Amino acid sequence: MRKKFLKTLVCLILLLTFCCMSLTGCGAEKKKDTSGKVEIYTSIYPFAIDMMAEKLKEEFPELDIEFFYGGTGTLQTKLAGEMETGTLGCDMMLVAEPAYSLELKEEGWLHSFAVENADTLLRFPYDPDGYWYPVRVCNMVLAYNPELYSPEELPATFYDFAYDESLKGLISMGNPLTSGTTMAAIAALSDKYGYEYFEALGRNDVMIESGSTALAKLQTGECKVIMILEESVLKERKENGSELACIYPEDGVILMPSTVMIVDEEKSLNMNTEACEQIARWMLSEEGQQLILEAYMHSVAANTVETPYDSVDTDRLIAQDMGVDWERCYKEREEIRTKFQEYVTVE
Repeated sequence: MRKKFLKTLVCLILLLTFCCMSLTGCGAEKKKDTSGKVEIYTSIYPFAIDMMAEKLKEEFPELDIEFFYGGTGTLQTKLAGEMETGTLGCDMMLVAEPAYSLELKEEGWLHSFAVENADTLLRFPYDPDGYWYPVRVCNMVLAYNPELYSPEELPATFYDFAYDESLKGLISMGNPLTSGTTMAAIAALSDKYGYEYFEALGRNDVMIESGSTALAKLQTGECKVIMILEESVLKERKENGSELACIYPEDGVILMPSTVMIVDEEKSLNMNTEACEQIARWMLSEEGQQLILEAYMHSVAANTVETPYDSVDTDRLIAQDMGVDWERCYKEREEIRTKFQEYVTVE
């Protein structure tokens, strides 16, 4: 009887050991081997692309990943030409804001994929059908040179940026015809203040130019204040020791969750959606989000308290967010651009 009991006990122990080993193997999800090629179109700044390319090479050594960089306007023009052939020249896209993602989803160009626990993982909205997810957050603010001006001399709001006549000829912003983030910003501002806001910008002789040019003019005093992405100022402060500083407008910052999309396999260049899914999930991982922070942008991860260098709390910014109607930004894009050009000189 005792021998039978011991034999049964040994069998039970072996069975439990086997089950535990099996469960351990299932719980620790092993990354699938990925190989082949992936082409990514993106409007992320080149320095951030270089950082991402290096990390992805370490993570996916068997995968040949190439990036094509262009502003949102450039990418949209390129993709419009490719759409006529029925096949895009890329497999993935990292774009500035969700409006273009809504358009591509509606037109059937995207591949749907699941991100585990997205509801608790992300603090920004994502497509409920899995066609796009936010991976970084850009923040439109105002900036000034504290070595030349005090905050009391400058606008505290986006409204004053356009309407304060003392700033005439001394303000600058990006081009909404080529920049997706600037396009989103003017969509939000025209929603809040009407197209009269564009008239005020025109009367105040706002200069339309690149961020690097605008930052240089802040240094020299040719501009008193500029509308620009926070990340550009933070990068200048850390890497060049600049004193340039951000104004977080009292009428709201403009947050832009920049999205990742995967092209439908039959319409993609390399037909490698499995690898694309792995890359997208890595971008939402702790390591991927750390890279976003190092590139001076805000993380989309709900459990991240860290902020980009010299920035402010992300949740505070969310509470101050003016908000963008992404549906309007997509469907009324041409009207908004046309109205802007009607009042503001864009060369």
